[in-house]
Parts: sequence; structure tokens; C-alpha cells
Amino acid sequence: MGGPERLAKRRATGALNARERIAYLFDDGTFIESGLLATSVYPQGRERSPADGKIAGFGQIHGRPAAAVVNDFTVMGASSSATNMKKIGQMKRAAVSRGMPLVFLGESSGARLPDNMGARGMGSLLAQDPQQYLRARESPWVSAALGLCYGSSTWYCVLSDFNVMRKGAIVAVSSSLLASLAMNDTVDAEELGGWRVHAEVTGFADQVVDTDEEALDAIKSFLSYLPSNHTEAPPVRAGPPGSGNKVGEILRILPASRTQVYDMRKVLQCVIDDASYFELKARFGKAAVTALARLDGSTVGLIANNPLFKGGALDADACDKIVSFLVLCDSYNIPILMFVDTPGFAIGVEAERKRAPGKIMNFMNALALVSVPKLTVLVRKTYGQAYINMGGGRNSDEFIAWPTAEVSFMDPSYAVTVVSGLRPGDPRFDEKKALMEKDSSVYDIASIYAVQDVIRPEQTRDYLIRMLEVHQLRRTRGVGKHLLSTWPTSF
Repeated sequence: MGGPERLAKRRATGALNARERIAYLFDDGTFIESGLLATSVYPQGRERSPADGKIAGFGQIHGRPAAAVVNDFTVMGASSSATNMKKIGQMKRAAVSRGMPLVFLGESSGARLPDNMGARGMGSLLAQDPQQYLRARESPWVSAALGLCYGSSTWYCVLSDFNVMRKGAIVAVSSSLLASLAMNDTVDAEELGGWRVHAEVTGFADQVVDTDEEALDAIKSFLSYLPSNHTEAPPVRAGPPGSGNKVGEILRILPASRTQVYDMRKVLQCVIDDASYFELKARFGKAAVTALARLDGSTVGLIANNPLFKGGALDADACDKIVSFLVLCDSYNIPILMFVDTPGFAIGVEAERKRAPGKIMNFMNALALVSVPKLTVLVRKTYGQAYINMGGGRNSDEFIAWPTAEVSFMDPSYAVTVVSGLRPGDPRFDEKKALMEKDSSVYDIASIYAVQDVIRPEQTRDYLIRMLEVHQLRRTRGVGKHLLSTWPTSF
């Protein structure tokens, strides 16, 4: 690596070095390196470029093969060069053709200067692989931002199916120094691409952690839910004893009043296997919940509205978040469970400027292309277009409801004002509202078979387990059509 002095300096910060990260990521004794003897293509740089700043190879994670590219920041800032870009290409080809996940551990200064400067640098170093950034989702890509990530480290963070970010890391197109020069102003690195930016604003960070070890644990956990490649069904793990014992708690979580908020995540964890909840993008688009979980040992994807934030009204960020998750699940054969309690889509000037109509239709288009099983549970309310986007109108294989549910085009109180101009407090308001609420109970929609069944909350887990058995992809051994595999989800 970069020598004793640089390694000691790094150790003092509490961060793992590149080879320590490899040792922590892979099962003991399974890592085999590719390119140990690689160096810079320029003679003057060979002595100071061991492994050319990027360590690549293969190992096993929980007994399953995986490939990895790990940036060694102690060697020339892990900058991208002609040699180490070949290593990245080799790992990608092997991972895709042999059907194994690929892990990127990001921490690099970007393109190596002056190697990439000038016409020769651009033509010979940066144009080696025309499919360098192609994502066809044939095998899972996962990444961790573990320090300063510029250039290719950033590209692979946003291209990955899962990206975890350590606090203190920076993910950006270029450094704050270069941005400051370009803008003729001082740019703060955290504001440019710190963890809050990517967890709360861009949505690029699926999870945020405090240490390298926690980031690597998150990668291992994520991969445990996924198949090794798109031609396999996800792995099955026996659920912990006692899973399902919490379903009786749902009625204590769900408020009696439909206007009172609650945390949908607590409801979800009553239904799934114990300790199997793995949430993605928790700080982004918080009106929606997306999480991997297990149900009776099988991997499922959870999509839900969360009334705790914006009353569950879906904004542009929530739409992007859900679409990204639909792509993940459909690409890797993961059945989808949707839990619905929403007043509809967020409306207003800000929503329109954030391209709400396009986001809503992207959501609808992605949902229609999903080929894995989709089961929807209507928990409390759903209005308007959100009814369709969240699985209604035959947009899921089974649409069931709890007795607490109601369906209509919009909130009856708003409908009264829109139609008659009356507002709450007017003597005629309640009379008009009663007319608007007519035929909106869950039994009215069940009577025309637009809902396949009405069940009690405590029956939900058993019902979903049974229906996943019914709708499993038997003809293709659990493998879907992957119509979303090339959908761009870097927003």
C-alpha cells in the first residue's frame, strides 16, 4: 500500500485501510487477488503505485462468491488510471458473466493527473470501455462511500443497487477545491456532497452509518436478501421462532381516527419475520417506506405510505424512491408487498415545479412493467390516482383491505368545498359531506370485486404467506421478466 507512514496516519483516524476492509468484507481465507503486481503505465510512477491504487479480486460473503474493487487511498489517492481501470473492467465482466455480486468500496480523488490530461489522455485512458457505465442489472452492484469520493467512485455509488455512506465521506462529481475554482467562490465539502445531502436531498445514500465496519455489515446484510444474479430466486432463510406473534399489536398501533397519524413501519414489523426489516432511503421521501424483509423466510420488498410524514401524501421524492425500489425488486425476482394509507399525491406550486405529473406517470409505468408478484393491503384510506399507483385497479395480483379502509376520489371534506363551495362550520356542510361519503366503505368496493377480500389485521401475515405461495413464479422457477432492468434510477 502507501507505506508505513501513510498507513499509521490513516489508522489514527479510526478508518480501516483498503486491505483491512477486504479482510472484514470477505469470509476468512477466501479472498484471491487479481492484479497484485499492477502499477502505473508510466515508468516514473511505478515505484510509488503498488496495485495501482485499486485492489481487486474475488472472495466469499456468507459462503457465496462475490467480486470487489477496493480503492486504496494511500496510493496516489486511488486515482483512476489506465492500469486500474482495466482491473475494474475485469471485475465487472467476471461478475456479470459468472453471475456474482460486485462490491465497490469507494474512496478516491478522481482521475489521475497529469495521466488523463490532454488529447492522448482522453483518447487512450478514458475511452477504453464503451459499456463502462452500462447497468443491465444482471448481478447486484453494491457500494460504500468511505471517504472522499470523486469521479469514478461517485459514478459507481449512484449506479449501484445499494449504496451505504459513512458519515464524514463526501460523494461529488469533483472536489470542493475544483468546485470553488470553477465557481470563483468557497464551496464547503459537506454542503457539496456530505451524507445529509445524499441521505435527505438526492436520495443517493440508501443508508448512513458511523464506521467502516457498519458500512461493510450493511453490504453483507443487503446481499443476504438478494440472489447472486438475476437468473436465480432470492435465498430463503428460516424465520426466527415467534415470528408472527406481534400481529395482534397492529390494532394498538393503528389509531381509531383516520386523521390521526402513526408510524407505518411499526405495522410492517408486526407482519414480517422478526429482525428482518432492512429499510432503504429512510431519510429521503419519508412519506413513503421502502424496505427489504423476510416473510416466512422468503425475501419480500415492502412499499408503504407513512402517515407520520405529510400524512402519507406522496411527493416527487417519494415517487422517485418507490420507482427505484420497484426496479430493484423486479430486477432480482423479489415479490412486492404494498401497504396503503394515503390521502393521495402532494399538490401545489412546489409539486408542479418538481415535475409531479411526470413522476406520477413514471411510477405508474414502472409498476405496470413489474413482473414479480405484487400483493396490496389497504390499511386505512386511499384517494384518487394514488389508489391506482398503490396497487388498486388491478395493478396488483391481489388487492385486499382491512375493515378500517375507505376508498374515494378525494377526501369527502374537500369534495364538498370543490362541488358546493361550502366549508366546515356551514349548517349544510355535514349533510353534503354525508352524500360524498356514501358508498366509500371497503365493503362497497369489495362487492364489485375491485377488492379481492376483506380481512382482519391480525390475519394479514398468514394471508400474505398463503398468497405468495399462490402467485409464485413456478413456470420460471421464481425468475421474472426483468422489464425494468435497464431503467435509469440515478434520478
